[in-house]
Amino acid sequence: MAAIQTSLLRDVDGKETKVNVEKTFADYRMYMMTVPEDIMPKVTPSYSLVPPSNTNAFHSSTEDTAIKRVDYEIKRDNFMQRVQRAVNRLSKRERELIIKTYMTYEDVYAFDIYNEMGISEATYYRIREQAFYKLAFALRLQVYKETETPA
Repeated sequence: MAAIQTSLLRDVDGKETKVNVEKTFADYRMYMMTVPEDIMPKVTPSYSLVPPSNTNAFHSSTEDTAIKRVDYEIKRDNFMQRVQRAVNRLSKRERELIIKTYMTYEDVYAFDIYNEMGISEATYYRIREQAFYKLAFALRLQVYKETETPA
């Protein structure tokens, strides 16, 4: 099993995969701005995201704009829930780092996060890289290196 994992990681284009994960978090942060704060998931002390449970949604088939808005909200909510589920599968330290760095309204600096977490800069980036690979596979964002075909 370890050989398969090593082989998979060796075939992954780390740079492009990282770009995809960062783009996903940029999209997540943009979507956060469109969600009313009272229905945003709460961050628990163990750094887990607890999504709200919405049971009654208003749907109007007579107004085209209402339909488009509902479609957008469904797409947004599905995307955000997918990201939240993937983040919740990370280890506690990885979750804490990802939530504090990418899943808040404020832009933060890595320096602030690793000082707050009580870890070194090198440890911060090592944990982040591990989390990015896990998230890339969980969200199917990984990019594989192109193999050259013999001419």
